[in-house]
Amino acid sequence: MATQTTFTKPNRPLTWLITGSSSGLGLSLARAAQSNGHIVIATSRQPSRTPALVSEITQNGGEWHTLDVNSATAASELVSKLESAGHRIDVLVNNAGYAILGAVEQFSDEELRAQMETVYFGPSRLIRVVVPGMRERRFGVVVNISSGAGLEGRDSMGAYAAAKAAMDGLCKVLGKEVAPFNVRLLTVWLGVFNTQFGTGCLSAANPLPVDYVGSVAAHMLDTIRNGKLVADGDKDKAAKAIYEVVVGEGVGAGHESEAFLPLGRDMIPRVELVRDRLIHALDVFGDVAGNVYVEKE
Repeated sequence: MATQTTFTKPNRPLTWLITGSSSGLGLSLARAAQSNGHIVIATSRQPSRTPALVSEITQNGGEWHTLDVNSATAASELVSKLESAGHRIDVLVNNAGYAILGAVEQFSDEELRAQMETVYFGPSRLIRVVVPGMRERRFGVVVNISSGAGLEGRDSMGAYAAAKAAMDGLCKVLGKEVAPFNVRLLTVWLGVFNTQFGTGCLSAANPLPVDYVGSVAAHMLDTIRNGKLVADGDKDKAAKAIYEVVVGEGVGAGHESEAFLPLGRDMIPRVELVRDRLIHALDVFGDVAGNVYVEKE
């Protein structure tokens, strides 16, 4: 069994780069970091739409920059600009995103690619331009705001689940690669929180086949599209928990080496379901798995 890596943190305010800061969890996390004396670099696609929030962050010593994660060059341009101004990014939070909903067979290639662009390729570009500096300085934390959809799968969320699962897979590997350089990856699996996630969801252009009428997928689509999704999770409490786990205080004290953070009461049975599925697979096929080896002569 591999030994657990011990991560250390410098005793100074950290510089946080947070995507999707104009609402929801991103805004709550920006406020949590800033209220605890850290330097926040907030980003959104159109800062002009939220002038009051931009003023709040900048008046409290932070910065707000335009960033469209879908742009092939925006990440490298922004990070170069920040580094030229003397910023050293200590914490990268990949939070920006959206979901397109529908049964899997409804999605077009264009819709699937657009979902992957925002939820997978955009964050991966940021990671590739930020992590080298973290590695060279021998400190950094990358936080990816993921979803129970990517972990467990949820009817109507096939495109979103695929993109989140892809990012989760990338970060599992990256976390192993950069751990020797005191750089940590933290994947946050969110349940349903009181953000604008539901209202921001898109729908597949192709119609839902009639065979799906009355299905779980159809019910989920109706629930989310019509604003019936009841959020049990408090985004401010989630932001506080993420902040504490990143800096190793409060609920995060002594847990600086943890790679996964499930948040939300609804996430508990979903994590348990994934665990039980894996155990069941080994119970049923463990003997088969262990008996498909190459016979030695």
